[in-house]
Amino acid sequence: MKTVMITGCSSGFGLEIARYFLDRDWSVIATMRTPRDGILPPSDRLRILPLDVTDAASIAAAIEAAGPVDVLVNNAGIGWLNALEGTPMQVARELFETNTFGTMAMIQAILPQFRQRRSGIIVNVTSSVTLKPLLLLSAYTASKAAVNAFTESLALELAAFDLRAHLVLPGRAPDTSFATTARGRITGEGGFPEPYDDLVQAVVARFQQPDDAITTSLDVAEAVWRAATDANAPMRIPAGADAVALSPGA
Repeated sequence: MKTVMITGCSSGFGLEIARYFLDRDWSVIATMRTPRDGILPPSDRLRILPLDVTDAASIAAAIEAAGPVDVLVNNAGIGWLNALEGTPMQVARELFETNTFGTMAMIQAILPQFRQRRSGIIVNVTSSVTLKPLLLLSAYTASKAAVNAFTESLALELAAFDLRAHLVLPGRAPDTSFATTARGRITGEGGFPEPYDDLVQAVVARFQQPDDAITTSLDVAEAVWRAATDANAPMRIPAGADAVALSPGA
């Protein structure tokens, strides 16, 4: 039985990824900042662990408690939607601490066991916003694009030890809490700068339009499963119809 460790499992993509692997008889270590009972089906193959990817002690404790792992899925992340001028530098740092440095820290923590066994797969969940410039997403996109870049270089390092690294790039997913969470953080940080009102209204109107080309959490789970189980999977795997449409060669 193989084991997958997934970060950010309290909702959205992470929760669906955990369900998907459980349904396929994997042992699942679902991590979240504040563990919640009852959000995943009871199973003797499931463990829920506390994990804050911005805290070195929390990472070390989770890795020790997890034991041997076959696949690490870095899904934990935070969102932000605002003009750069309306983005406090503290917020920009928080984005990178969680989305970028948190991912790096998790990989550093798990690599020794992967390397010693010469077996292990890393799957980093980023975003299709890195494939096309979009309004009000400059800081968030930067934090995710950095993960894309370092993962592709990391994969070259890992190949020497028979290890793999992949990227999953989801599109816009209305069934997740990204937009709600991002708006909540903006409210707490003072809102949008007034000169950008027209741009903000245009973006909000676009979000409210019905769109058949979207991403579901299941799309993301299927893409992560492919990365974890298909030795011939590509480095970048788009997840969702909109992400596929943006991908080179689509």
